[in-house]
Amino acid sequence: MSKNPTNHPTLLQQFRSFCVQNNVTDFEQAVEYFTVFGGMGWNVDLSRSIDELIEEKVLSNYRYIHGDIAHTTKSKPIYHALLSAIASGDRREHSAFKKANVKREEGEEAIDWLIKSDLLMFDKSVERPMKEEEGNSDKLLFIQPFMRFWFSAISPYYKGIKEGDYTEMKAHWSHMKSGFSDLIYDQLVLEMLKKGFKDAFEGDPIVGIGGYWDKNVEIDILIKRKSGEMIAGATKYSKSKANKSELTKLKEKCAQAELDVNTFIIFSKNKFSSELKKEKGEKLQLFSLRNLTGLMADLSEKDLLEYTNKKY
Repeated sequence: MSKNPTNHPTLLQQFRSFCVQNNVTDFEQAVEYFTVFGGMGWNVDLSRSIDELIEEKVLSNYRYIHGDIAHTTKSKPIYHALLSAIASGDRREHSAFKKANVKREEGEEAIDWLIKSDLLMFDKSVERPMKEEEGNSDKLLFIQPFMRFWFSAISPYYKGIKEGDYTEMKAHWSHMKSGFSDLIYDQLVLEMLKKGFKDAFEGDPIVGIGGYWDKNVEIDILIKRKSGEMIAGATKYSKSKANKSELTKLKEKCAQAELDVNTFIIFSKNKFSSELKKEKGEKLQLFSLRNLTGLMADLSEKDLLEYTNKKY
């Protein structure tokens, strides 16, 4: 993740504020609801289902929320087209231009404006590929989770929603819902590693942390230290345990990208196989949900952010 300019709170600050405001104690539930409603300062009743809350807070207030967002985006079709393309695509700048059918020059200008307006931020590959021609475009991240939800699940179905017909939106949402929070998990895993390694790496601090990608390879986590030493990692969110093949795949990707890495990290939401656990040691660290819950430690009123937007 790129460094945050001071004009907007980090994802972790937004997450902690969301947890304090809504008295959240369960980490997985926190992420699930934050992925949809995060970054807006809304009160969210976690005893109710996400789908119920989407209908009540978002769909019923579509006109008002749309008005607020259109005020921010100056109602420019090119901005809406790009935001929807980024929210529902692979987040790469050039793919978004293609998807939104926008010329590169116009697209780059629009993206600059969306970044200046605090809707998006760049997410750059930690290392550039060895070969210039393997390079691929930067990715983009939404600053507020709710905006990503809006532009992937609400905005494209505005015609029906405006008429009070939610069928198309609901069908689309039920289809995309299960993997929708993976990106937020990815961002929180990076925050956890940043925090956890801060003291451990005191003499040789982290100078870059994020993902790596080129035209052929994508690596979930790449950490670069001042000495040039690198650590690569993989994240796994499916219900099955992470096994030794995750490590093998990760090593293959590093070799393919010609990255000199011999220390690895695997994050798994649902445990590890005993075979993989045996590999654990100086060259392999395993992280689970338990490690992530530390991001909710010592929450207090001090974590509350002030929001000036309208509350729904």
